[in-house]
Amino acid sequence: MTSESSNDNSLVNRLLGHVERIGNKLPDPAILFLISIFIVWVLSALMASIEFTEINPRDGLPIRVQNLLTGTALTTFLSKMVTIFTSFAPLGVVLVAMLGVGVADGSGYIHTAIKMMLKKTPGFLLTPMVIFVGIVSHSAIDAGYVLVIPLGGIIFYAAGRHPLAGIAAAFAGVSGGFSANPMPSAIDPLLQGFTQPAAQIINETMQVNPLNNYYFTAASSILVTLIGWYITDKIIEPRLNKNNPVDEDAEKAPDMGGFTAQEKKGFWTATIVTFVVFILFVLSLLPESSPFRDASGSLTSFSAPVMQSIVPLIFLFFLLPGVIHGVVAGKFKSSKDIIDVMSESMRGMAYYVVMAFFCSLFIYAFGTSNLGALLAIKGANFLKALDLSGPVTIAGIIFLAAFVNLFVGSASAKWAMLAPIFVPMLMQLGYSPDLTQAAYRVGDSSTNIITPLMPYFPLVVVFCQKYVKGTGIGTLVSVMIPYSIALLILWTIFLVTFWVLGIPLGLQASYVYGGY
Repeated sequence: MTSESSNDNSLVNRLLGHVERIGNKLPDPAILFLISIFIVWVLSALMASIEFTEINPRDGLPIRVQNLLTGTALTTFLSKMVTIFTSFAPLGVVLVAMLGVGVADGSGYIHTAIKMMLKKTPGFLLTPMVIFVGIVSHSAIDAGYVLVIPLGGIIFYAAGRHPLAGIAAAFAGVSGGFSANPMPSAIDPLLQGFTQPAAQIINETMQVNPLNNYYFTAASSILVTLIGWYITDKIIEPRLNKNNPVDEDAEKAPDMGGFTAQEKKGFWTATIVTFVVFILFVLSLLPESSPFRDASGSLTSFSAPVMQSIVPLIFLFFLLPGVIHGVVAGKFKSSKDIIDVMSESMRGMAYYVVMAFFCSLFIYAFGTSNLGALLAIKGANFLKALDLSGPVTIAGIIFLAAFVNLFVGSASAKWAMLAPIFVPMLMQLGYSPDLTQAAYRVGDSSTNIITPLMPYFPLVVVFCQKYVKGTGIGTLVSVMIPYSIALLILWTIFLVTFWVLGIPLGLQASYVYGGY
């Protein structure tokens, strides 16, 4: 390593040190929600007697904070606690989707697909393909971190290129492009599950489509790929070749992540059958009498059965190829093997279930107290007084989300905390929940790759050390900063361009509140 990358007194490393120290002092997200519940209770008791002039949009009357520390409120809270948790929308969404994804992942179907895509890619398309595969890997949640990122290094190294450039490209796709995907995934309904109750703080009849950002995130996958391609080939790899040469004793002859003939047969059998089933499903949507349409014949309305079946469809279209691949490739010998990989995927969700318990209680308390509505109205009035333009306001939300991301790594945990504030506040200014959610996704993704507090960040450092043993946190961040800056700026411009041109963000989506 050069003195530039190893200098502990550099601005980057000093900044990282501050971020790491502040972040390490923050409680776990689950505990943050627990603390927030107590804060809401105390504030509700202190502010219940205050008379506010702001009008509650739900009933047209002056807003009043409800005291949650009264005997009646506390007994109601206890009696509803189980129902509050079990009816928490994101919980069911994630668990059901992950059952299907877990089978596709545990059977080896997703791994084989990624290996085949990367191995068959022509040399000149190596960089964009690694990035794009990283983006698509979000469908399997963690598969990108544990498979695509190390494979990026392996494939670049085998092709005679700098392996850290391959790792950086893959990391940019997997983590920097976390909110970009050409396919619907569990991330979409997960975020919608927080956006909708946040919007209902202002309008209790508000509904948000699970794919309300789909067109934007699908188009964003192209943008992220192009940005990552240019930065990797023109900026990062030349700098790595000059300043971070591969160690002479680095691991040699890396495994290209090969697959057996049986795995290949399993992959193609599963893919073909799934494609045929998908075509049949699409054909079943076409007739005007299709049971997937609503009473008026629409496929995209909130009440259309197909829209209400998004999560089950994600489950089925991951489960089907997973089971077929597992059986043909010999991974599944009996039905118990399928249940075992489902169980394993649920074990991986244990922490999320714990966090969801406290998160659901916080959202309930925040909404019931009317503190969320009060904060939204006062915040909206403050922004109105500033008289900022729409793009500046949205850019502010993006940059704020990007900053918070440096300290709280979980996308769902951050949105659970921010949605009840941002969504109703911007609704008061006339901006739709769909636009606010899209802005959050841009900010959240852009700084994923430069925060050491992201759970997989140390793992990526370890991957790099296989080739350049002196790689540290500062080295990796210095490599990823160009991606982060470019994504933050260009992706923000991309969202504003979508807005200005009136390109739909997704299904049943609007830019203006009241435009549904």
